[in-house]
Amino acid sequence: MHATLTDHARCLYGDEYRATPACDREHDEAYFIEELTFADADAILAMLRALCPQLVDGYLPVRIRNLAYRLVLLQKPDEPTLMREAASSLHLHGPDWDAIAADLERRADVVEAATRPTGSG
Repeated sequence: MHATLTDHARCLYGDEYRATPACDREHDEAYFIEELTFADADAILAMLRALCPQLVDGYLPVRIRNLAYRLVLLQKPDEPTLMREAASSLHLHGPDWDAIAADLERRADVVEAATRPTGSG
């Protein structure tokens, strides 16, 4: 058993910055996706930060990155910084996701505008 989601992802997909740890178990992406699906947002973000620290790098497949950001945003729906980070990731992976990325950026603007203090006279 891997100690963390990051360890499991590193073992399954590799890591551009660190050696893949020795592991004596067979890996099944379906099991990893189940673990990712039920992971908390902090564990998912830790995995993304460790394996894709510059957003454009890392060995995580695009489908896994997209799923990871989607799951984080479902758990933390009102965090503009995360919305923009997810949008940036989508923009990096081609025009197929540009409309979704633009929507995330608009939502981030709306959330920020709603939480901005209004001037009192």
